[in-house]
Amino acid sequence: MPILFPFIFLAIVVLILSFFTVKQQSAAIIERFGKFQSIRHSGLQFKIPIIDRVAGRMSLKIQQLDVIVETKTLDDVFVRLKISVQFKVIQEKVYDAFYKLDYAHDQITSYVFDVVRAEVPKMKLDDVFVKKDDIAIAVKTELNDAMLDYGYDIIKTLVTDIDPDAQVKAAMNRINASEREKIAAQFEGDAQRILIVEKAKAEAESKRLQGQGIADQRREIARGLEESVEVLNRVGINSQEASALIVVTQHYDTLQSLGEETNSNLILLPNSPQAGSNMLNDMVASFVASNQIGEAMKESKKKNKELE
Repeated sequence: MPILFPFIFLAIVVLILSFFTVKQQSAAIIERFGKFQSIRHSGLQFKIPIIDRVAGRMSLKIQQLDVIVETKTLDDVFVRLKISVQFKVIQEKVYDAFYKLDYAHDQITSYVFDVVRAEVPKMKLDDVFVKKDDIAIAVKTELNDAMLDYGYDIIKTLVTDIDPDAQVKAAMNRINASEREKIAAQFEGDAQRILIVEKAKAEAESKRLQGQGIADQRREIARGLEESVEVLNRVGINSQEASALIVVTQHYDTLQSLGEETNSNLILLPNSPQAGSNMLNDMVASFVASNQIGEAMKESKKKNKELE
């Protein structure tokens, strides 16, 4: 019995080595004496110990490779682009992916460099930002054509970052700031112009209404004077005396109004106690003189008509 223990132990080891597991979304390549034997997928698998071996395992999940490419644009600006390539191994072409291509990441990187450095030099810097999707499509198309034969499917390519030289970015920021300041100045100028126009319109309307108010005021004053003269005529005061009396009354009303204002700086000249009587005498004398001149002109016209 002790002699059988080594054989039993060896049998257990061989049995253990005969089974292996393959994880989900992956594939195992089995070789027999160095020659491809089969591809095993997820689950518990069997192989002949010593004769068969697991040559390698490949993930069937979607993978991502980030490639940073530095190149020059059409307007001689150096720019760094970050290209993200999402790819996976085609389940039906695991053999090609394992045996035809040794370093898939290096191969994809080479194609990305080749396409980006062929496309970007045709564009100006501003166009690189605008047409980044076109660059991504060009990379994906080239990679699909090249990598499909090796068992790789390119799911998507993205231009995730565009980084120009620091001095170029600073210049672009200054240009952008200048453009915004220019637009802001234009808006401020338009606003000031509108304010000036509206203010002028308001002032014109105010002057018009003020003039209309003054005209209405004078019209009412004239109507009031006319009524006052008519009232005085009824009591035997002629028009000249009535006009003089009204003027003197307004003079003293004005003085009274000025006296009621404590902070007024207005000085009315002349303002002596005799000013009112002198004003009245002067007005009466002027009315008499004007009547005399009018009568003389009427007599002169009559004589001229008689001579004719």
